[in-house]
Amino acid sequence: MLVRAADSLARRRTDAMPTIVFASPKGGAGKSTSAVILATELASRGATVTMIDADPNKPVSKWAKRPGRPDTMTVVAEVNEDTIFDQIEDAAQRSSFVIVDLEGTASQIVVAAVSRADLVIIPTQGSQLDAAEAVKAIRMVRNLEKVKQGKPIPTAILFTRTSAAIRPRSLQAIQSEFESSGVEVLRTQMNERDAFRAIFAFGGSLSTLDPSQVSNIKAAVANARAFAAEVISLLRSDATRTHARVA
Repeated sequence: MLVRAADSLARRRTDAMPTIVFASPKGGAGKSTSAVILATELASRGATVTMIDADPNKPVSKWAKRPGRPDTMTVVAEVNEDTIFDQIEDAAQRSSFVIVDLEGTASQIVVAAVSRADLVIIPTQGSQLDAAEAVKAIRMVRNLEKVKQGKPIPTAILFTRTSAAIRPRSLQAIQSEFESSGVEVLRTQMNERDAFRAIFAFGGSLSTLDPSQVSNIKAAVANARAFAAEVISLLRSDATRTHARVA
């Protein structure tokens, strides 16, 4: 189903498959974790996925060296500002999805990846301090849109490390502030879960974790599936709008 969705998205754009970029200027926002969770969820459902690890700390590459990486996933670790655009283009020709984990600071790599993105996801925790950092990433995307002569770069906020049981008023206020400014906010939040951290300790995906070592895997899997489904839905709606404008 996901492979067919990717093919449909590609036909509505060019011959290339969708590229999803994770960007956040703040460390600890859950950027790399969310990127790997999305990639492994897509791969576990039959899609071919290429992850490009453009974070200098190489969290994705370190995860990929552990056992259990899905067979349909490829991780590209050697990335620089001279190669990233071509690496994204090449990956988009051979994989159902391309997922890029960017470094936190503004750089030529970030500019190149975001300018090529079909969707930019900006993870943030639900505090005013973190939201202010997310705004910096949004401004960067908006400035790139101006350079691209107003061509929109679909962007969405992803709240991370939230409670599955409690939705604080402060978080609701921040979400409302983003939405009133015209910023897309994903309905699905990446809750604080032991299983999300555990894949970086044990390797593999949520489905390969040992229940005797990691708690509440079932809830984490449901969270990941909801996240992947919403991302696919958002890509489809953006592709439909782009197709309508071209037509």
